[in-house]
Amino acid sequence: MAKGTTVKMWRRTLIVLIVMVALGFGLIVVSLIRLQLVDGAELQKAAVDQQLRDTTISAQRGTIYDRNMKPLAQSATVWKVVLAPAYIDKDDETLRRKLSTGLADILGLDAEDIYKRTEGTSYYDVLKTKVETDVKDRLVQFIEENDLGNTIQLQEDYKRYYPFGSFASTILGFTGTDGQGLAGLEAYYDEYLSGTAGRLVTAKNAVGTDMPFQYEQKVEAQDGYNLVLTIDEVVQHYLEQALEEGVENNKVENRATGIVMNVKTGEIVAMAVKGDYDPNNPFVIADEEERARIAELPEEEQQEATSAALQAQWRNKAVSDTYYPGSVFKMVTLSMALEENVATEETTFTCTGSYVPVQGERAINCHNTSGHGTQTLVQGTMNSCNPFFIYLGQLLGTETFFDYFEAFGFTQKTGIDLPGEASTKGLYHDRDMSLMDLAVESFGQNFSITPIQMITACAAIANGGYLVQPHVVSQIVDNDGNIIKTADTTVKRQVISEETSKRVSKILQENATSGTAKNGYVAGYRIAGKTGTSEKVGADGKVGSDNKYIASYCGFAPADDPQYAVLVFFDEPTGDSYYGGAVAGPVFAKIMEEILPYLNVETKYTEDEAGSVGVSAPNVIGKTVSEATNELTNSGLKILVKGSGDTVIAQTPDPGSSVPSGGTVVVYTDEASMNQTVTVPNFTNRSLSDVNYLAAQAGLNIKVTGAYNSSAATARTQDYAAGEQIKPGTVITVNFVEEDTVR
Repeated sequence: MAKGTTVKMWRRTLIVLIVMVALGFGLIVVSLIRLQLVDGAELQKAAVDQQLRDTTISAQRGTIYDRNMKPLAQSATVWKVVLAPAYIDKDDETLRRKLSTGLADILGLDAEDIYKRTEGTSYYDVLKTKVETDVKDRLVQFIEENDLGNTIQLQEDYKRYYPFGSFASTILGFTGTDGQGLAGLEAYYDEYLSGTAGRLVTAKNAVGTDMPFQYEQKVEAQDGYNLVLTIDEVVQHYLEQALEEGVENNKVENRATGIVMNVKTGEIVAMAVKGDYDPNNPFVIADEEERARIAELPEEEQQEATSAALQAQWRNKAVSDTYYPGSVFKMVTLSMALEENVATEETTFTCTGSYVPVQGERAINCHNTSGHGTQTLVQGTMNSCNPFFIYLGQLLGTETFFDYFEAFGFTQKTGIDLPGEASTKGLYHDRDMSLMDLAVESFGQNFSITPIQMITACAAIANGGYLVQPHVVSQIVDNDGNIIKTADTTVKRQVISEETSKRVSKILQENATSGTAKNGYVAGYRIAGKTGTSEKVGADGKVGSDNKYIASYCGFAPADDPQYAVLVFFDEPTGDSYYGGAVAGPVFAKIMEEILPYLNVETKYTEDEAGSVGVSAPNVIGKTVSEATNELTNSGLKILVKGSGDTVIAQTPDPGSSVPSGGTVVVYTDEASMNQTVTVPNFTNRSLSDVNYLAAQAGLNIKVTGAYNSSAATARTQDYAAGEQIKPGTVITVNFVEEDTVR
């Protein structure tokens, strides 16, 4: 019996053991299945993370060059500082404190924050990015002196630089902290500029040190492509300088913009907005007054106000803002009328000072409320007579007017390669417009367009009638100079005939020489131009209710062989005048006077202009007074001798500089005489004869620009301030403006 019991107990024990083994094996199988199917990927990743280090290799962003390969935006090497607290002995208080204070001092960080981060177990804790090389060098020394090779890593990165500060900022745009383009060309061409980041994967041993010989896999970064712009840095400089002066002289409230365009190719040679910003610090409000205003706001309002101010300064007014073009648009209506043969240069119209375009509707006034009387089409253009252009609009009719309006590109975006181009959809009347709408639109009111649309239409009028697409980028190239992409001239259509183009150019040249656009005149360059003064929509939605205006000037040169068009646009001038002729005309003239010689545009002087052309001052230094006198006299110049010596040791103006014909060269014959100075007179608001008299009395030379050939013109600006002490014989440029020039 005992034996049977023992056998049974043994069997039971065996069964229990078998069941337990089976259960244990089952649990193992389930765990293995779970590890393989459920947690496998996560555990595998954890194992790889412990055994491998994966580092991103930054790609260098492409450079942006001007048309002559001057870098306007480029990337330079900077460094990312990474802390690996997993390697730090948490019990070594001295090391942790030394590490924290040392890094804080070098990197400009908070020591206590770094100390807390040393408690972590991470192998990759980014302390700071975009560290400059000089700071990196100090950090390397600190690492070597304290044997911190594994604890602190330095990874190469790149930072975007704009070497000329605010120069061309609204075209170039800027990048964010991650290197992505956020505005301007940086955003529009980001996929070309950004490149592709690489990777470096290395094995780590038990203590986390890299083992490159055991395992290393590297995928090289692909640097970004470079942009070669149509922008010319020199022309851009002239444009920006002239706009800045115009903003200051006319107390412009709402920024200004200017565009220089090659009329035949559509290349944008310069484009600027003032005020702008520094793309090196794009999140700083550039306008000091605006910063101060925001600082005075309640704290809860400051964030919204700051955001609005930043968005405004980043906005490219040339492509993103719409406006009523005003009388500048008359060049378009003029082109329509001549092309359709509804009028000729001899067509006449009698202006009485107002005009009722539709019976029973309101009268529309001319700026000359007394009326211009009977005038030809050419005279009506030169007088910028609104009733005459209303009459032309009536001759064209609504459908024909809109067909040309559409053909000139005002209903579509130009397609310029810049972000944020505004749509004008809903901002104009179509061919079903009323006759009253037609009347107002014929002289540039009651519809909105962008500045880039206006200058593109102007280019078509100038170049034989061809509407070309404007563009800012000429080529995309790699670092080896291989061309990735080229921007060819894109002609959308021919809007007017070449014959009409020549006729309009001739009329606009007369306008710039003797008409309302004469403040944009530049001797020798056959300027063709039209002024514009447009009313803005007020806060109540009514045109002109706030008495705010836009003053503009649009034109091209040379009129007989057009090459370059320029548009300048001042939003809300609050100075002595708000008229396009008085505000924008002189700025246009200054730009043309500087860029056309640089761009090698040929001069052709009339007999009247030839007398005002400057001559190159001969070099008479080292010659006797007698020899100097003969040479200067033969050059058509006068001589004024300072000192008691016999030999010329210095002269003003300098040799080779331009001196007005009949001007004076002052020569010095001893050291004592060279210290003499004269006081610059105040030429402002004086006639040409008065300016010449004051200059002669002071022993100064005068270079006159602008509408000096008009008897009604007076001096507006001078490049040396009144009261300034300068050397006798210095050439002072004085710009003349006819204040009565309007619209």
